[in-house]
Amino acid sequence: MTTRDVYLDYAATTPVDPAVAEAMAQCLGRDGDFANPSSAHCFGQAAAHRVEKARTQIAERIGASADSIIITSGATESDNLALQGVMHACRERGDHLITARTEHKAVLDTAAALERQGFEVTYLDCASDGLIDPDALATAITDATVLVSIMHLNNETGVIQDLAVLGERCRRHGVLLHADAAQSIGKVGVNVAEWPVDLLSLTAHKVYGPKGVGALYVRPGVPLVPLMFGGEQERALRPGTLPVHQIVGMGRAYEIADPAVEAPRLAALKERLWAGLSGIDGARRNGHAERCSPHVLNITFPGVNGESLRLAIAEIAVSAGSACNAETPESSHVLSAMGLSDALAESTLRLSLGRYTTVEEIDYVVGRITAEANRLRGLSVSAPAWCRS
Repeated sequence: MTTRDVYLDYAATTPVDPAVAEAMAQCLGRDGDFANPSSAHCFGQAAAHRVEKARTQIAERIGASADSIIITSGATESDNLALQGVMHACRERGDHLITARTEHKAVLDTAAALERQGFEVTYLDCASDGLIDPDALATAITDATVLVSIMHLNNETGVIQDLAVLGERCRRHGVLLHADAAQSIGKVGVNVAEWPVDLLSLTAHKVYGPKGVGALYVRPGVPLVPLMFGGEQERALRPGTLPVHQIVGMGRAYEIADPAVEAPRLAALKERLWAGLSGIDGARRNGHAERCSPHVLNITFPGVNGESLRLAIAEIAVSAGSACNAETPESSHVLSAMGLSDALAESTLRLSLGRYTTVEEIDYVVGRITAEANRLRGLSVSAPAWCRS
């Protein structure tokens, strides 16, 4: 079979959409809106107008008001600002944070840092399908609990948490709720006007925007202290000269990222992919079958070494899990939390689809993975016992 390059790692990052690149280019050159948006002159005000238009585009995609959007460098910074900012702002009220074992490292590592600073953190377990039990969350809340942080759409499995129900439990106890929604935009609907969510982390590069820019939605009245100092930009919560071209790119990316348009197509491609790969003996899909994203498919192939399989299909861009953990030797903490053994976790691939994925690519991937998984499994079975141990 003639090989062809196929990109199925859209959950790691996406290419910049041409419409986004065009909007960004209008803010780069001498004749564009390149100026410092903090400047009072006409050049600066033209750039500031671009920034505020983008802020409105971002806000409208999530059902928020523009003045509730704080620009950051990405979801990792947004997670840090949300967790550290709220916990330190409310320290006299309480010192307890609740999160989940399946969170992104941006949340888990921030929670660990808060523990080192003297805060108490509870890590919720999940069911084997990846869902968090709302009653378990309610039970974990104490009089000292200030904040709960639960990812909306898991970056490794695509599992979608019911933020409406989880948020209701938080509201009932007077606790704030933060959600990382980096993977959500353009795949599923997001509406903070209807959800009991107080803070929401966002990014551009997962939705065909540029890397290096993101945002934090902050519901009015939520207490927050900054992580950095040195200017009054972004209400002094995130000082520094605003990168106009990146913000404009994020705004345009959010404007065109309509889940009503993209989700049905992605879901059909994902089901075609699973229908093909499910024919491999023992293949299992990880995560809740219905409460899941249309673009992420996490599959375990028992008896097949995942690293060997990825090398065998090197022309196809897939991953073992989060791109942020790609250089660490440990098995996926998300799959471990869902009850998979290290051996099964190491036999797992994450395939994530996107705007430019085609039916022809899906069929090619099914054929290549099927052939190589069966070949590798045959090699393992035929090897001497001492080689398989």
